[in-house]
Amino acid sequence: MEQTIRTTVQLVVNPTAGTYRSTLVAALQGAFERAGAQVIVSESGPGMSFAIDPKADHVCSIGGDGTLRHVALASAACGRAVPLSIYPTGTINLIHREARCSLVPDHYAERVLRGAAARQHYAVNLNETLFLACASVGPDSAAVAALSSRLKRRIGRLAYAVAFCRTLLRWPRHEIILEAEGRTLRCEAFYVAKGRFFAGPWSFAPAARLHAPELHVVALTKVTRLRYLRFLLAMVVRARIDRVPGASCFSCTELSARSDHPLPVQADGDIVAALPVTLSLRPDPILFH
Repeated sequence: MEQTIRTTVQLVVNPTAGTYRSTLVAALQGAFERAGAQVIVSESGPGMSFAIDPKADHVCSIGGDGTLRHVALASAACGRAVPLSIYPTGTINLIHREARCSLVPDHYAERVLRGAAARQHYAVNLNETLFLACASVGPDSAAVAALSSRLKRRIGRLAYAVAFCRTLLRWPRHEIILEAEGRTLRCEAFYVAKGRFFAGPWSFAPAARLHAPELHVVALTKVTRLRYLRFLLAMVVRARIDRVPGASCFSCTELSARSDHPLPVQADGDIVAALPVTLSLRPDPILFH
């Protein structure tokens, strides 16, 4: 008798994600099992570590961009190419915005298991970690560093607004030196896009694509409160960022940044490092379904 080979799906759950519900995880597990998969459930989140199960043929991240970043790190460390997917339950979910799909559990499981809409995603190394959507150093990263995780669990993305209001009172301005492919630039804030979106439906690099092996960078030479608000307004109204006073826009494949101050580095919504940092494209793309 011919033996049927079943796909093993590892569901990686972040129970602290913004819209997490245990009933949703149970529904997804049931949907994958009805579609013929074996299911392994693991947890990831603040203070938790996990590894890709040796039996997993596919890993589904149930959380936000930060959870997906941890899954991608574990995938890179496991030594084999494991296809990934994301079921968004985070606060902003930038990666999911790039390729929306049905979130009805049975539709979602069927789509993943048949391998439809497979796409390549070039992640970015950042010192000892990586990111998938965007990274930045400036007033926004200072706000993320000041973010209250307890308040975020209570009011969701509004917690970022509260943290930014606190940043307005103690406005950070420090010189940063960027180096990219023989070019040196002094600035007070910079933004790196791998995908199109930043902090929601907005974009400072609308030409950025997850499947393209390049980084899109915006450096702000002077970051007064007024200039920074003009930068934010340009994103909101979808104006050209290169016309914002003091904005320098370029693309590259590797970037280094340093400062006399250990400024916090935000990546995919989390503080992941402090300056100095080196950013470079990972040579092997991640396969997403």
